[in-house]
Amino acid sequence: MTSTILIRNGVVVDTEPDPVVLGQVDVRIEDGLIAEVGPGLPDVPGAEVIDATGRIVLPGFVDTHRHTWQAGIRAVAADITFDTYLRRVLGELAPRHRPQDIYAGNLAGALECLDAGITTLLDWSHVQFSPDHTDAAVRALGESGIRAVFGYCYGGDSGELTKETRRVHDTLFCASGLVTMVVAALGPEIVGEERALEEWRVAAELGLPVTAHLGGHGPESAERGLAFLEANGLLSTPTTFVHALHYTDEALRRIADAGGTASLAPVDEMNLGLGYPATGRLREAGIPTGLGADTVVCAPGDLFSLMRAAHLLERGRPDGAGMGFTTRDALRMATIEGAQVLGLADVIGSLRPGKQADVVLLRTDTLGMAAAHDPIGAVVLNADTSAVDTVLVGGRVVKRDGRLVHHDVAAVLSTLIESADMVANP
Repeated sequence: MTSTILIRNGVVVDTEPDPVVLGQVDVRIEDGLIAEVGPGLPDVPGAEVIDATGRIVLPGFVDTHRHTWQAGIRAVAADITFDTYLRRVLGELAPRHRPQDIYAGNLAGALECLDAGITTLLDWSHVQFSPDHTDAAVRALGESGIRAVFGYCYGGDSGELTKETRRVHDTLFCASGLVTMVVAALGPEIVGEERALEEWRVAAELGLPVTAHLGGHGPESAERGLAFLEANGLLSTPTTFVHALHYTDEALRRIADAGGTASLAPVDEMNLGLGYPATGRLREAGIPTGLGADTVVCAPGDLFSLMRAAHLLERGRPDGAGMGFTTRDALRMATIEGAQVLGLADVIGSLRPGKQADVVLLRTDTLGMAAAHDPIGAVVLNADTSAVDTVLVGGRVVKRDGRLVHHDVAAVLSTLIESADMVANP
């Protein structure tokens, strides 16, 4: 039996090929897919009607890089350098996480995303201390109701990397669903070349893309890592360059020619001292570029903050070269361009008929959003998480009237706080 949802009376913003305000039109969803967008769509007997009066209707946001497990150590080091992050967060706090702590962090972190209108998340998970840790992380994502790409980063000795990556792929991702898998590689800038080769080769064997921290450790490291990938023919595997900050224009052309994509975390990159976000340079080179919260240890976890940061930092480039970057560009990065980065542009990221109905309704009946002359400008520059009224993932309502509807949020938070206390105070 067909399930129909009609979203009526909202101001609709679509994002493909570029963000545009369609005006007050309706959206019809059939069996979880966008079926039609247009004015005055006819009633459908038995349809659920969502009244979007006073709301902006747009595609759900896409977070292309987040260490979701860190929800339990939020703001543990708000003013931190990258070296201190490696020592304090990854060296001390991460190993204290039991599987149940990873579950608590991933569930709360995924729900935080949904609450903020993020309907798709790449969870770059580098706490695979045991198979139980991995299973707990994936289970939490599945139970949250978010659309997630699980970035599996093997945490043990290289001798078991291929075997364990295959196990995760074959046992946890053998069926279709909202949670899929990529290989989160440590890569040639962080680990030895032999291990990096194995990471890309197992990804190719399993038909999985790769996401890796590449280009964020200085110009010399960036060029050395890129040359290694090229010399070994590894860029034939779709690869996302996370924190791609230090490449020359010529190197960016090579990445673009290889079909690479990029993910930027503008707040985190500036706060940790990694470098100035290369937003405009990446996109001008033809590299699809998305946004990522990265870590709530020292950065916000919502895409409103990141869109705003990307917009202002690009327009504020010292050479003035970023003044052509617009709020529409920022919204595109948070939606359809982010979907491109994840290889999901044919599935999500816009309201094109046939795509999954990942949809967000934002309130405009507030003092901070009322009387906005440009809805796209208001989404990027004025909205925050309090504006997120209703969220759908695959046509399923996961947030309605400002409240998540499928989880006992108080219980989730209680578990998270208990876990956080254990981790911080062993």
